[in-house]
Amino acid sequence: MTPERYAKILRVLRLRQPTLSVLMDEVNKPHNLSAILRTCDAVGAMTAHAVPPQSMSLGSFRSRIFEASSGSAHKWVSVQQHASALEAIRTLQGQGVQVLATHLSQRSVDYREPDYTRPTCVLLGAEKFGVSDVAAEAADANIVIPMMGMVQSLNVSVAAATILFEAQRQRLEAGMYAQPQLSDEELRRMAFRWAYPDLAEKYDEQGVEYPPLDEQGQIIG
Repeated sequence: MTPERYAKILRVLRLRQPTLSVLMDEVNKPHNLSAILRTCDAVGAMTAHAVPPQSMSLGSFRSRIFEASSGSAHKWVSVQQHASALEAIRTLQGQGVQVLATHLSQRSVDYREPDYTRPTCVLLGAEKFGVSDVAAEAADANIVIPMMGMVQSLNVSVAAATILFEAQRQRLEAGMYAQPQLSDEELRRMAFRWAYPDLAEKYDEQGVEYPPLDEQGQIIG
């Protein structure tokens, strides 16, 4: 661990937005998974929620996520799996998170209208079928990206990027990137995990607290 690398880790963590996430409902194409995770990292989202396709086992889906994020995005954005979109939505809402479903319905609004400075999760549907009517109804709001051409919708990863960068814009204007959103303890733990992932995994398995790091990112003691 070089001082420069550790300084970058701290700089990035201080910009992280733990209250911004996505929920991928049966999104399965590797290039889309990869692109969505990269966008999450780019805007500072820490977590991507995912519902595996019905035809795929959890193990196979985990392998696909790792394979898709070979550009290292999986190191910086955690992926939490859920049994169904409805279960994930209810869990998130129970945590005070608004879920915005990308879905065309009678109650749809322009994707720029919601307040993304609130704890927010963007629900994205499978490539071919989109968000189900049941999941869209359970969401707090349905959002759409206005289309002025012949095609009716964007690729799911492009839609994710469009919406997440609007969230970034609103949060920048609100000053949410100007001060760390993580607590000092969360920042310390995440810095160790990013700096020493293999060691962190061993400590986690043993249930042992991470050792402190000095200002250069070196382990103390």
